[in-house]
Amino acid sequence: MSVSAWRKSSHSGTHNCIEVRRFGDGAAVRDTKNRAAGYFTTTAPQWSAFVDAIKGGRFDR
Repeated sequence: MSVSAWRKSSHSGTHNCIEVRRFGDGAAVRDTKNRAAGYFTTTAPQWSAFVDAIKGGRFDR
């Protein structure tokens, strides 16, 4: 299984940040404020759909 280093977006401030890393052919996601809580994983199609939704403005307020 391919696992990379954790990354945080350069657009992140000091609040509401997540970190992601490649996990197999998908991604792992964790909260930067509570790294000890663990992480969840996604499949490649799930991660792709999530990124597409963000880019498409689905989560904009």
